[in-house]
Amino acid sequence: MRILGIDPGLGITGYGLIEVKSQSFKLLEAGVIRTSGKEDLETRINKIYEGVKGLIEEFRPQALVLEKLYSHYKHPTTAILMGHARGAICLLAKQCGVDLVGYSATRVKKAVTGAGHASKYQMQRMMQDFFKLKAVPEPPDISDALALAVAHAYISRKEGMADQR
Repeated sequence: MRILGIDPGLGITGYGLIEVKSQSFKLLEAGVIRTSGKEDLETRINKIYEGVKGLIEEFRPQALVLEKLYSHYKHPTTAILMGHARGAICLLAKQCGVDLVGYSATRVKKAVTGAGHASKYQMQRMMQDFFKLKAVPEPPDISDALALAVAHAYISRKEGMADQR
């Protein structure tokens, strides 16, 4: 099963694509899609849309996993900006026929590290160790996206939804 994890953001959208077979996890692709605050909103959303579309067309994942939308009372604008990117990705998943799944950040952290409030650095180190990378994934959006994909593999297996190939 191929799983594409995406940490949506208007400025930086992290992605991590993994392949899961039985008990083995293989990292296929990871990176970021960047947009500039100097660009208009439509251009930024289109860059994210086209970037994710290219990944879906090239790798044909069976599942696309997004972080659920959250909001903090001190930073309400963050949720709104994240929502723009998230909406474009949700639309794309539907258009491409890819199963869309969403998890909260705490559920992902708990599934991957055992602690629902793990730090960004802990997540980076966990993904570095998990995929035997030479360095921690930078920026952290990449490790967050990889963690989404890994968490989905664990959670779906636990719930009996995973592909058993």
